[in-house]
Amino acid sequence: MKKIFILTGESSGDKLASAIISKLKEKNNEIEYLSVGGSNLNNLGIKSIFDLKEITYIGFTSVILNIFKIKNIINKTVDEIIKFNPDILFSVDSPDFTLRVAEKVKKINPKVKTIHYVAPQVWIWREGRVKKFKKFVDHFLLLFNFEKKYFDKENIKNTFVGHPLLEQNNSKVDISSISKGKKIISIFPGSRSSETNILLPILIDFIKLMNKKFKEYLFVFHATDDNKNLINEKLKNLNLKNIDIVSDKNIKSQVLLNSIFAVSKSGTVSLEICNSKVPSIIIYKINFINYLIMKSLVKINFANIINIINNREVIPELLQNKCNANEIYKSVVYFLKNPDLASKQVDECSKTLDEIKSKSLSSDEAANILNQYLIA
Repeated sequence: MKKIFILTGESSGDKLASAIISKLKEKNNEIEYLSVGGSNLNNLGIKSIFDLKEITYIGFTSVILNIFKIKNIINKTVDEIIKFNPDILFSVDSPDFTLRVAEKVKKINPKVKTIHYVAPQVWIWREGRVKKFKKFVDHFLLLFNFEKKYFDKENIKNTFVGHPLLEQNNSKVDISSISKGKKIISIFPGSRSSETNILLPILIDFIKLMNKKFKEYLFVFHATDDNKNLINEKLKNLNLKNIDIVSDKNIKSQVLLNSIFAVSKSGTVSLEICNSKVPSIIIYKINFINYLIMKSLVKINFANIINIINNREVIPELLQNKCNANEIYKSVVYFLKNPDLASKQVDECSKTLDEIKSKSLSSDEAANILNQYLIA
């Protein structure tokens, strides 16, 4: 029986991996799996050697503070992969963790085929990394077609498979039991607890400002299984009656499709929001030291992929000092009072997505490539 070790570093990677493995199971059910994964892979019956929370770190300072713990987890992961002896090490996103593991595994056992999904964003910073990847990554699966040139230049095997968040079903479903007749504003506070801890107090203050002036809105927090309890804990004593929290992925997509607006932390979820034709703003805040380090390294002017592609601010970005309750309130109210502006943003985002969508399902493409390596 062939073996695949699935290596993720956070809940978004677990979600991406599970969609692909679901498709692979349909094509080939003679595969044994082991993983570093979360609830989505667990729902497919795939055991994880760690709780995903143990390895979800964000920012340069938290990495420095936890450097020995991270090294220990990397080494333990490598040991477990070598013991499992897979045909394929399938790593997904979180390159600072997953690719460090892949590099060590490849040195110990060069026969293991290493396939990485969601290439590191070398078009944002540290393009020189590509030369290093050539030594230990057999195949990159790319979300965006414009990434190909960076890997083609170094003759690294790669395939543009497209972005799975652009494949969502846009048919609207009745969720009146959740909305209770109110207009929904979707809130995305981040999947990592470190993001949520920073952004949640700001978002709560924004909702309080909204409630002083408006009564017709319901604010729905989109949570992961991992951070739902954290959000609940922060909200439970606030006596805010127009807040809900959803974590089921099907309900979340239905809520988003029925939303009139979204406030989202910077990240790939923005593509899902755009694909659902919902106007939005982007927010993000990290500690000042991390911000200075990042500012000195990045070579782009925007945080959001839609803005990066267009090289202008299609979706407003409220970052760092601008990421505060007052600025969020002013931006949201401005869009709500100017529906033509919201419609224009949706149209521009849709046009951009049409340019970067693949012609087939990302999960199908990725599953096919994994299967080809197994039967080769």
